[in-house]
Amino acid sequence: MEYEEKISEIFSKEVADLLVEALSLLNNVHRINIHYKLQLIVNDKFIDCAFAGNVHYLVTNDKHFNILKNTEFPKINIIKAEEFKKLLESI
Repeated sequence: MEYEEKISEIFSKEVADLLVEALSLLNNVHRINIHYKLQLIVNDKFIDCAFAGNVHYLVTNDKHFNILKNTEFPKINIIKAEEFKKLLESI
């Protein structure tokens, strides 16, 4: 939903729908249905999706996610893209 929303701000709703559909065809993309809103950051769906998907990391360079580093529940590990790349390279 977040991707569709952001793409629709630049392109039409139809283009956004097509792009989201194309993304869903990729093997490493999984749609997560969110049944609740944590609202840890106002109007952000990525945190809710990360929690629902039980992810190990939320990869972002966006500083407004830093608030999660001090949040005990739900514990969502925030990691910058550069750090995540290094982590993957070490495997």
